[in-house]
Amino acid sequence: LNFTMLLAIDTATRQISLALHDGATLRAEFTWPSENQHTVQLMPGIQRLLAQANIKPADVTAYAVTIGPGSFTGLRIGVAAAKGMAAASDAPLVGINTLEVVSAAHPGTYSAALIAVVQAGRGRVVARSHHWQKGEWTPRTEMRVYDWVSLINAIDGAAIVTGEIDITGLKFLKDAQGMGIPVTVAPGGVRLRRAGILAELAWARLRAAESADEFAPALATPIYVK
Repeated sequence: LNFTMLLAIDTATRQISLALHDGATLRAEFTWPSENQHTVQLMPGIQRLLAQANIKPADVTAYAVTIGPGSFTGLRIGVAAAKGMAAASDAPLVGINTLEVVSAAHPGTYSAALIAVVQAGRGRVVARSHHWQKGEWTPRTEMRVYDWVSLINAIDGAAIVTGEIDITGLKFLKDAQGMGIPVTVAPGGVRLRRAGILAELAWARLRAAESADEFAPALATPIYVK
């Protein structure tokens, strides 16, 4: 499959992350907090990204988008925009699980599980535990909605928590460490969910695919975890 430029879009939660990736190099990336301003900030953000990278809209030949879990509104806006642009240019659209983007940014280790989290609103998170297997993070539990207390109670061994951890979550995790629970918090730079990682995952899927039909824009469907 021959593509030259991929635009990655992540609006799954209260941030927007955008990236341009040519298959070999991450050409440009923006990530910023967007407190429920996705509708007004997404398209200007894409225009700014393209302009900064000196890329014309017509140069984009593939798209990627986070399909959830996340917030209903955030997912709907990002998936709808990506589907519209991909369909208009007859380009493939690769939908990637948000928690996969979170975990893929983290270095591998055999010494602890990796718990990836995204915010679910009202003090809750969606989380999934992973273990390092054959050079990648592989899910070891299903995606579930937790509050911080129930998530910490579910930890069954040494674990690293990464992804969207708010101030409340950091406090609960620090308290858990004080109680001797073997949990560590990933550094902030690794926790940040980035469209550059989304783009890398999407390129890997495109390279492995036998046909672009596998990524028809209509097939991208949001994942909602209740």
